[in-house]
This record gives sequence, structure tokens and C-alpha cells, in this order.
Amino acid sequence: MTTRRKLVVGNWKMHGSRVANAELLAGVLAARPFACDVAVCTPFVYLADAAATLAASDVRWGAQDVSAHAQGAYTGEVSAAMLQELGCRYTLVGHSERRAYHAESDALVAAKAQAALGRGVTPIVCVGETLAEREAGQTAEVVKRQLSVVIHQLAHCAAEMVVAYEPVWAIGTGRTATPAQAQEVHALLRAQLQAATGRGDAMRILYGGSVKPDNAAELFAQADIDGGLIGGASLKAADFIAIVRAAG
Repeated sequence: MTTRRKLVVGNWKMHGSRVANAELLAGVLAARPFACDVAVCTPFVYLADAAATLAASDVRWGAQDVSAHAQGAYTGEVSAAMLQELGCRYTLVGHSERRAYHAESDALVAAKAQAALGRGVTPIVCVGETLAEREAGQTAEVVKRQLSVVIHQLAHCAAEMVVAYEPVWAIGTGRTATPAQAQEVHALLRAQLQAATGRGDAMRILYGGSVKPDNAAELFAQADIDGGLIGGASLKAADFIAIVRAAG
């Protein structure tokens, strides 16, 4: 069995200030060393600050989105080349909030993942079903469709992405998929990745959806859960550190 190093990524969403961010990152840095890989995905305007603060550490930084376009007249967009220049290791693509509030299609998510990889930035590709889709028994169909479009677009590079399963009904709601529910979907996604790339057993699949210090260890103990994409709890240093500790 392949041993996969756990990864815990904080998604700050549209939160933060320069003062609050500095305090948060200082707390995270002071808690090192960690037994897993750790990263924070900040709003675009704070990426340079994060880079300056974290550059000498093993904590990585990343963006919450990226443009599918390399450059051009795309006001408000941020390219993968710009993220690369700021030293970003990761970028989220296809977060459920982008899909829901910005009408991002599976094809656009795949194009963004490809743009990121083309500049050496690892895309964290988010997939997940809504409550209505879960209750209709469509979870497997939905997540496999979302992921298959990205796999097809990335072709031989597909094994270089990170995947994050985030059931939409568990994001910011306080509801969390049970460890068994989460593991079931992670196993499904891993089988899909293995069939498509031959390297699925080595790829990291994160769980995102109301992960907290009191449920992280049980979630991360599941065979196919390789860490977490952490929302609200990543804004509090003590909570984020506790979750990171639970991963290794």
C-alpha cells in the first residue's frame, strides 16, 4: 500500500486583514514542526504578505482561484503566471462557492486546473454534491462527472492534481459527513483516479466540510482521506493547529 503524506490546507475565503493575518500566521509558525504538509489559501491581495511571512518555513501558500486565461483583457482575473511569480504552491479550483455563486461549469474548472498546472501550481480540484443530490442518491454520479471532466482535460498530467471532496451540504453548515460517508466517496474517487491515471493510490484526496478539532482525527483516520480543506476553523490558529496535529 502506498503511504501518502497528509496535507491540511486552510481556505480563508473572504476573511482577514493584514493585522489579523500576521497574528494568525505567527501562531501557526510558532507551533511547528508539523508531521504533515500544511498550506494556507489566502485572498489574492494577501498572497504577497503570506509569501513574505512563510518563505523561510515549510508552510506553503496558495490562492483560492485562478483564471483559465494566460493573460489579456480579463479585468479582475488573476493568471497562473502571477500566482507562480508569488511562489504559490497551490490554488483551489472549482470550490462549491465558485460553482454556485459564479456559475462555474465543470469545463471551466478543468480549464483552470490545466492553466495552474501549466505554470507549476498544483490545483486542488474541489468536487461535491448538494443536499438535494445526496438525497436523490446522485452523489456518486455527480462527483464522478465533476472529476472526469478534469481528468480528461489534464490527460497525462491528471495525477499531479490534488482532489478535495467537499459535500456542499456540509460546508459552513455545522453538518459534517460521517467518517463512513466521507470514506465511501473518497474510495470511489480514488478508484476513478486509479483507473484513469494508474497512480490513484499515490494521489491525495482531502475532505472539506465543517472539519473541526473534535472530528478531524476520526475523519483523517479513514483509509482514503489524506487530510483536509479547512474553512472556518483555519481562521483560528489554535483550531487550525489542532486539526493539523490530528493529521499526523
